[in-house]
Amino acid sequence: MRAVVCRAYGPPEDLVVCELPDPVPGPGQLLLRVRAAAVNFPDVLLIAGKYQIQIPVPFTPGSELAGEVLTAGADTPFRPGQRVFGTTAVGAFAERALLDASSATLVPDDADLASAAAFGVTYRTTYHALRSVGQVSQGDWVVVLGAAGGVGLAAVDLAVAMGARVLAAASSAEKLELCAQRGAQATVDYDREDLKARIRELTDDNARVVIDPVGGRYSEPALRGLARGGTFITLGYAAGTIPAIPLNLVLLKGIAVRGMEIRTFASDHPADAIRDLGELAQLFAAGTVRPHIGARFPLADTAAALRYVAERKVLGKVVIDVA
Repeated sequence: MRAVVCRAYGPPEDLVVCELPDPVPGPGQLLLRVRAAAVNFPDVLLIAGKYQIQIPVPFTPGSELAGEVLTAGADTPFRPGQRVFGTTAVGAFAERALLDASSATLVPDDADLASAAAFGVTYRTTYHALRSVGQVSQGDWVVVLGAAGGVGLAAVDLAVAMGARVLAAASSAEKLELCAQRGAQATVDYDREDLKARIRELTDDNARVVIDPVGGRYSEPALRGLARGGTFITLGYAAGTIPAIPLNLVLLKGIAVRGMEIRTFASDHPADAIRDLGELAQLFAAGTVRPHIGARFPLADTAAALRYVAERKVLGKVVIDVA
């Protein structure tokens, strides 16, 4: 099979596409013919050796995938030929990949495989953040930073589906127009406008939750724009800088600053995770939510896809068409 391989930590351009033996599924595993895989910002950090965890090299990056079951290991409820999607730590950027059956979900008949591949990581991350951490209710104002990116647009989609009012913050008119098309009621260009002032103005000083996958210089003004008693949820640092928040703001505004990390959420909050994943699966199966795919690349151009994500050019999700 053809697979993308990270032989040493470095930039996307150091990745190689080579021939590897097909993996063999063990008990509880599926061997998939991968049709589509989605790119996430942590993939860029993993191949650079800069993520919270390090995967020993060599490895095949990629965590979101969709395709057909080729072989089902013992003790799995799936059979060859079924279309499934799911998430794995690494291995998605290849023509064949192993997937734990416990992480696999059948693709709805009316959903394409690219949309299924793009639905895993970002939508789970943001649904946990909105539903369990932020406890967002209908009518709440939710501020989303980096709102046109993979995590950000997922947050826009899901907050709208939950009946919340969304203020989308991003860095260009094109990005904000996409957010408005996806249901955001208000938008802010945070590279050209006063983010704190606009949040307070547009929400009538009633922003209850901030979703922040960006960090950098945008975090503090967004936190300052929160209403008293609001919740600021940090999900990542795509801007490249981890912000330092003055704790006196937390004290004076009575706000909560929360983090949500997808790798540990299920073990830390098992009941919430089961409920959230069930509700999220229903939203996808019903067609209520579908990812926006802003760019597609062939497997041979995986390095270009990762570079595209690293430079924050993407609108929504980037998908690799594997086969």
